[in-house]
Amino acid sequence: MDVKPGLCLRCRGSSMLCGRSYCPLIARASAQRLLSPLGRLVEGSSPPSVFVGRHGYPRVRLAALVPPVRGDTRIYDHPEAWAGLGISEVLAMRLSLVRAYALVDARRPRGRLVEELRELALSSSPVDVEARLARRPRGVGLDGRAPPMGPSSPLLGLGVSGSPRVEKPVERVYGDVDLGAGDAVYELYRAGVPVSRISRILSVGALGRGRSRRLVPTRWAITAVDDAVSRRLLGRVRDLPELGEPLAYIHRAPGNVFAAILLPGRWSYEWVEAWFPHTLWNPSDELEVEGDWEGYRGRSSYASLGGCYYAARLAAAEALLRMGRQARVVLLREVYEGFYDPIGVWFVREHVRLLLRGSPYRAVDAGDALRYVASHTRLSAGDWLRASRLLRDEFLQARITGWIGVG
Repeated sequence: MDVKPGLCLRCRGSSMLCGRSYCPLIARASAQRLLSPLGRLVEGSSPPSVFVGRHGYPRVRLAALVPPVRGDTRIYDHPEAWAGLGISEVLAMRLSLVRAYALVDARRPRGRLVEELRELALSSSPVDVEARLARRPRGVGLDGRAPPMGPSSPLLGLGVSGSPRVEKPVERVYGDVDLGAGDAVYELYRAGVPVSRISRILSVGALGRGRSRRLVPTRWAITAVDDAVSRRLLGRVRDLPELGEPLAYIHRAPGNVFAAILLPGRWSYEWVEAWFPHTLWNPSDELEVEGDWEGYRGRSSYASLGGCYYAARLAAAEALLRMGRQARVVLLREVYEGFYDPIGVWFVREHVRLLLRGSPYRAVDAGDALRYVASHTRLSAGDWLRASRLLRDEFLQARITGWIGVG
């Protein structure tokens, strides 16, 4: 996003004159205060956090993420707790995490360093780490699916103080070399392990059958867990009675509005994103609206909208199970000017969770639900109708049944 010279000086992070809902300069400055004294030795409490890169696969970067602070740093790698924070706060935490990395063959993860980082990833609480680096860390890691990360440097040596704390469910699936990765993921989820931790455990090759265990790039692991868990949950959702009335939900987040329309019927799902001009994935001067969907039996191809589709689907499946109903679910998102930093799909998952935990508007019919949503969004009811396959199907079905006198 281009900012006019002098605008930041006049704003100083207080008025958001650039149109953003947060100030990335403040976030980066907060992180830099911690990072500026760093040399080639970083000492701190890893949340714990480990990153597996994807570039150059199968030879990838395996990194310990270490902030130069000691203490309870769990929130640094706990996206489930970030929805109530400002984006500047999240960026400040994440950009202070130094990536101390080594190159590893993802298909044959062997050696002492791999084992140390695997133990780190399995821990449920922060672990004190000392990382000796080849040079001063530099750069930042920004990814549309994974949370942001701070500067990086090749790792020369790693020292871990104390023993990582590993819960029994994690210890059990890690030790079961006959348990498939999908079953292990779902078992951890049912045991109450947050999906962010499950993806971390999967990424370091700690799940799956024996010799098939391998490193999984972090961004792949995040979506794999969202997909695997939601598919298991939807197997249960399809056995539930159908929703009895249309419901609509609205939730506002920094630089975004999330909306949901739940309609009576068998399970189907759609995710629609409206990106306004000068946003992260839409630098143009025109509005861009894209969506993807699935029917009762799910889908066999990868969703065109990537990780956000699966993160939102997980939140929807969880909500339906709480309600004890299946439904046709249409999730809508507007992304406003100034939302420009890639912060990861956690933002979608956690805000759709909040959306569907809110109090619904109990609509008279689908049209009433759509009008309610449109009264809280910039796009009109007609705009959403043109963008949504499931909404068009709903209104077409209503017209046909009315014409033939059925229902």
